[in-house]
Amino acid sequence: MADIAFLLLIFFLVTTTMDVDSGINRKLPPWNDEQVDPPPIKEKNIFTVLVNSKDQLLVEEEYMDIEQLRGAAKRFVNNNGDGSCDYCTGALRSPTSSVNPEKAIISLQNDRGTSYETYIAVQNELAAAYNELREDLAQRRYGVSYKDLGEEARKEIKDAYPQKISEAEPVSLGN
Repeated sequence: MADIAFLLLIFFLVTTTMDVDSGINRKLPPWNDEQVDPPPIKEKNIFTVLVNSKDQLLVEEEYMDIEQLRGAAKRFVNNNGDGSCDYCTGALRSPTSSVNPEKAIISLQNDRGTSYETYIAVQNELAAAYNELREDLAQRRYGVSYKDLGEEARKEIKDAYPQKISEAEPVSLGN
């Protein structure tokens, strides 16, 4: 009887699979041992997104639905506030948007009570805004999709629209 129990135990240990959580796929910047003070950033170049514990978005001090977030982020990043961007198609010199895509920063802060679904949805919308801007520029410059570009052309497009999303530590933002 003990032999059969031992064989069954071995069988179940060998045939059982373990699920491994893969987490969120994010590439972090390389570690730098030198402590460098961050450069000064104008408030105009920061697009603030706050998510409270009820999963409501406060974007640039206005309530917004998650379906509108992608368009608002695209308008902010694609602005040509200083006139130096020859590829930007956004509003010229909009006082409420960034100086140019290279200086635009999206600041995201969540409440500790924010649901994972909303957190992931906000992350996806912000990443999709950058992906769409890169796709549009690739189509205009090269006539092909961004994913079909060569490495050098892809780097050029990525440098034109650098993805700068700053994520602050979650706090209690309230209701």
